[in-house]
Amino acid sequence: MSLFRSIATVGGLTMLSRIAGFVRDLLIARYLGAGPVADAFFVALRLPNFFRSLFAEGAFTAGFLPLFSGTEATEGRAAAKAFAEQALAVLLPALFVFCVAAQLAMPLVIGLLAPGFLGDALRFPLAVTLTAITFPYLLFISLAALYGAMLNSVGRFAAMAATPVLLNLVMIGALLGFASAAGPAQTGPVQTGPAQTGHVLAWALFAGGIVQFLWLAFEARRAGLALRLRRPALPAKVKRLFVLVLPAAIGAGVTQINLIVGLVLASLLPAGAVSYLFYADRINQLTVGVVGVAIATALLPAISAQLARGETAAAMANQNRAIEFGLLLSLPAAAALIAVPGPVIAILFQRGAFDAATAQATALALLAYSVGLPGYVLSRTLTPGFHARQDTRTPVKIAVIAIAVNLVASIALMPWLGHVGLALATALAACVNTLLLGATLHRRGHWRADTRLRARAWRILLAALAMAAGLLAADRWLLPGWYAGPDLLRFAALALLVGGGLALYLLAALACGATRPAEWRALLRRPAKAAPAS
Repeated sequence: MSLFRSIATVGGLTMLSRIAGFVRDLLIARYLGAGPVADAFFVALRLPNFFRSLFAEGAFTAGFLPLFSGTEATEGRAAAKAFAEQALAVLLPALFVFCVAAQLAMPLVIGLLAPGFLGDALRFPLAVTLTAITFPYLLFISLAALYGAMLNSVGRFAAMAATPVLLNLVMIGALLGFASAAGPAQTGPVQTGPAQTGHVLAWALFAGGIVQFLWLAFEARRAGLALRLRRPALPAKVKRLFVLVLPAAIGAGVTQINLIVGLVLASLLPAGAVSYLFYADRINQLTVGVVGVAIATALLPAISAQLARGETAAAMANQNRAIEFGLLLSLPAAAALIAVPGPVIAILFQRGAFDAATAQATALALLAYSVGLPGYVLSRTLTPGFHARQDTRTPVKIAVIAIAVNLVASIALMPWLGHVGLALATALAACVNTLLLGATLHRRGHWRADTRLRARAWRILLAALAMAAGLLAADRWLLPGWYAGPDLLRFAALALLVGGGLALYLLAALACGATRPAEWRALLRRPAKAAPAS
């Protein structure tokens, strides 16, 4: 499967997941809004997902997949499968001990993660309880990441890409089946209903992790990659795996670490700040999830195998095309969200407990986050250039710099801009991280922007700016009356913004040569089957 077809497969299924995730978030906004219970639940949601991004889908995949791919390319499938079983034998007990330790220390963990909750009679004990329920999700999703990395390595991208859909469906079902009976969150003193909704969501996350693990274990068995449990041991290759994983935990999770920094500082702001940042980040992460994750997922096994075979020119060509593809989709997304964040948030979320003031505060956070959106995406396309060469230390060093930038900028901006300053600091840190990753690869001779990338990058930016101008014009002169109408008219306005903006961008991109129709036809065309050997 070609790189672009792999990206399209992962991106399409990730888009389906994000759509399901939006439905889930719309229901959460309706029943929780942006009050104290919502703040407590989002802390409980963020913590296991933070460790998942660092140790499961981030660092573990970054360390495991190149070793698995290299072993399969040089020693065969059986040897690669044996290595995976050895990794599982160490990973499972380590995760179990980590989860038990976290449960025992949960009040201390929440005190460190959300110091602003200390002394709050509602938010602190509720955050401790909900996080204790959600934290075991880390165990199941980490095991799922192991199976998913194996499937990706052998070119079966669909199963892993479809996995988040299952979690979203479980949570949607829980909200519709149980939380809706409690009723929407109410302003003023928090009633029983919203707290019950928080518990329902926490248990749904736990159950969703189990479903995701079982799904990928089943798919791995179908692919001939079922794993047996072995007695834990540390052969040389497993030691090498964890040497790679530990530094990659920071390098692969720099965005999540910066979000955690924002969460810690947001807990010091008035109630609601944590929720504003969560909802804004959900919109911002749509492009990162669909584009950035899809590119990184397809790129890492491709260039790992090419470098193992000594095909450095092909690996660099794939790196350039991945960057080009990331720019082609992330720049217009950033331009659109910077141009019209207000209508996007208001139309999607403003109903029930999510009032106009909450929508405005969330839209400002979205605008700030969107400044760094290309940085988030391009860091995903550049990091595989290090991991495929089994270099997980350099991204760590760069990540530390980016985290320091985020911390300093957050402390400087928060007194002036509140939660918006925290979002802007995260965006600036993402841009610094990406610039340093690219500069380092370039200095080492591992990446050079080819003629096509240099010629198209500025054209993509020009097309994105043309689209943003069109969106601003529609928002100012065409659609204001639609925003105040019933939900059907409001969603029609959003569809017009999205559809019209996309059409304008494609026309501008084609007109200035940022892309060509033949390239998209080639992307969608199925590759011809190889003729049988005579």
